[in-house]
Amino acid sequence: MIRAMKATFELEAIELELNGGPIAGVDEAGRGPLAGPVVAAAVVLDPAFISDGIADSKALDAKSRQSVYQAIVATAQVGIGVAGVDRIDSDNILNASLWAMAQAVARLDCRPRLVLVDGNKVPNVECSTRAIVQGDAKCLSIAAASIVAKVVRDAMMAELARDYPHYGFDRHKGYGTREHHEAIARHGVTPHHRRSFRPVQLALGLV
Repeated sequence: MIRAMKATFELEAIELELNGGPIAGVDEAGRGPLAGPVVAAAVVLDPAFISDGIADSKALDAKSRQSVYQAIVATAQVGIGVAGVDRIDSDNILNASLWAMAQAVARLDCRPRLVLVDGNKVPNVECSTRAIVQGDAKCLSIAAASIVAKVVRDAMMAELARDYPHYGFDRHKGYGTREHHEAIARHGVTPHHRRSFRPVQLALGLV
């Protein structure tokens, strides 16, 4: 049986001992949806006050994510970056995500010595960076960032659902579910849909 990977603070602890800190974990939420922003978070955990339950946000249910999120923001330094639909459409989703990550790092109260980033690309920031594939399942700092980014973005999509009640944004969070595609077909495209994404272009008759 394959055992699920569990995020640890091991990499951060070694780096802190050898080279010092601060060390920030960075991740984003919302690269795949057809609507809404991409949200990035940067988190600097306090080694003396690491919250229980931190894991890859995808491994937690909404109630657990919210609980751990509250604990993270109470004990860690947190920065948020948001790239809206206009930036996503003009710069493409990858560059918009990296821009949001850089914004998140810049909004921390401290300047990190090292930034650990989920994936294989790093943002343009004024400190050392390291990309870690599946970092949200390996490093607690990145896992914490994944939780913060997900909770913040979900709250933004719930707010969007109040403005556009026919689309179900609070349920599918902008992803291309059957419900979402049917809503687009019935009610059209909103200003919050990503016009650079092919399903939206198809709905607009652009391709």
